[in-house]
Amino acid sequence: MALLILVLASAGFVVSGLLSGSGTAGVVFAVLGALGLALFGAGLLGSAGRLLGRRPALELTGEGVVRPARWPMPRRADRMLPWSRVVAMTAVRRGMQGTRRGVQDYLVFLPSDELVEMARTAERPRLIALTLPDVPATREAADWCFAVEPDWDASLKEIVVQARRRHEIPVIDRRKK
Repeated sequence: MALLILVLASAGFVVSGLLSGSGTAGVVFAVLGALGLALFGAGLLGSAGRLLGRRPALELTGEGVVRPARWPMPRRADRMLPWSRVVAMTAVRRGMQGTRRGVQDYLVFLPSDELVEMARTAERPRLIALTLPDVPATREAADWCFAVEPDWDASLKEIVVQARRRHEIPVIDRRKK
């Protein structure tokens, strides 16, 4: 809404600059208005595109796990983890009840035996590292970590069922431990 107001204000600058004649003030107003139209118009188009061109966060296909590229990137920029590389998947919980951000569940597709062993045996702080992209030991897992949002079309349980239907892999549920 704010960007729309800024675009309209920029259009007003252009119109007032054009109506005031060819003096210095008129030219300055027209140029500033044109710059505002370009910048705020691009921001408005980008925001509208993200809203209207929503893509899923996770796709399960016959070939593997797909992380769709964010809009406005083309679909050919999607990343895929083939089922042959998925060793297991784990569900972890991050956050604390009663805090501002609350609790967030994550589904992580694990591409190596070392990460599977860590998911099975690690204490909670090390387990949380699976969701962080800047930890070198778990960077490979963080690339395939998905925050399960409440507005998703499918629940975590339904996603696990669909994944196991496509490829028989173990599931490690560490949300409670």
